[in-house]
Amino acid sequence: MNLSNETVLDVELSPLRRSLLELLKSPASATQLAAALDLPRQRVNYHVRALEQAGLVELVEERQRRGCVERVLRARPGRCVDAGVQDQFAATHLVSVASGVAREVDRMSGAAADAGKRLLTFTVETTVRFGAPGEVHEFTSDLAEAVRQIALKYDTEEGRPYRVVALGHPGVSDER
Repeated sequence: MNLSNETVLDVELSPLRRSLLELLKSPASATQLAAALDLPRQRVNYHVRALEQAGLVELVEERQRRGCVERVLRARPGRCVDAGVQDQFAATHLVSVASGVAREVDRMSGAAADAGKRLLTFTVETTVRFGAPGEVHEFTSDLAEAVRQIALKYDTEEGRPYRVVALGHPGVSDER
């Protein structure tokens, strides 16, 4: 069953499903994927089925294993949107990333509080007024390159990893 392009994009935009699509560039079973992601097999299988229903993954083989049928799948070539470029301007992607960040920070804040520590975070905010719609794309490319350069300057193998996310959305006018 193939779903509409909009539904396919919604399926692809889930961070977990993105990870699964990346891993499924090589054939794998839900059990192998679950082990690679350190997640329960049932959770992974649920998401793999959704990807399969959307036509993004295909069955490579079925094999008997421990009295069960193990399904080996792979990402269908040419069906997956490159997450880096084509959906970076999609509102559903922004909401998905923002939700993921909120969940991660909430979980880490709770763990830090339980340990009697503070969670060191930072936020950068500004407002930009674009003269033309195309400038948003140009700005995003420039911003991505600037962040990449700064990250290269500070990134060290032994350092503590930080996730840096830049989000942009139309502002709400203060004038009423």
